[in-house]
Amino acid sequence: MSEARWRLDGRVALVTGAGRGLGLGCAHALAQAGAEVVLVARTPADLEAAASAIIDAGGTAHAHVADVTDEQQVAGAVAAAQALGDLRVCVNAAGTNRPGPARDYALADWDALFDVNVRATFATCRAVGDALLRSGAGGSIVNLSSQMGTVGYPGRVAYCATKHAVEGLTKALGVEWAPDGIRVNAVAPTFVETPLTRGMLEDPEFREEVHRRLPTGRLATVQQVADAVRYLACDASESVNGSVLRVDGGWTAW
Repeated sequence: MSEARWRLDGRVALVTGAGRGLGLGCAHALAQAGAEVVLVARTPADLEAAASAIIDAGGTAHAHVADVTDEQQVAGAVAAAQALGDLRVCVNAAGTNRPGPARDYALADWDALFDVNVRATFATCRAVGDALLRSGAGGSIVNLSSQMGTVGYPGRVAYCATKHAVEGLTKALGVEWAPDGIRVNAVAPTFVETPLTRGMLEDPEFREEVHRRLPTGRLATVQQVADAVRYLACDASESVNGSVLRVDGGWTAW
């Protein structure tokens, strides 16, 4: 087995939502694999701390402040990544959640989730895909979905809808761009303790319910999700396209 197939040396990787949580974990994993990583998020302080941590660990990282719901800012982030060299990898980890019962769920919250989880994911895929198509070099795009992209859950009507949409666009783009050497896949984790989920998981009743639904009895870790993303980003997965890799402890296998 060639170790090079698991490496990303000489490649530039763009990671959205990279200031913290799963995005930051994915950025670390890609940097450890040899990629030069461009970290994209809205909060400068988070980005600078994230880039410094990767650099301190021996990687190469650049912070780029951008709101991925803004098409022009997405274009700027992609241009910045291209300016560094061989942009071949994109990870869309920007996401949000606003739980609530469907009966009185605010349409403003619905729109906010679709703006970040779906619209921004597509806008970034499209911008990176266009860059890769123009270069003719091929590449790998990895979108962060969720186990909620397969199943439903009370109080998650908007989140489930957005993640089902992310998996649909992943499959469609994977089919459309495959002839040009661009692979598009998704990673769908179960609950992971991150800044986004920490408040929910601090509720003992909710945490017990989550563990009950997990055949493994354990939450996923940021590292486990990042390892799956790294696999899909590198050449070891070159025959994997339009797929969803579930890192969900068996939640969706019930």
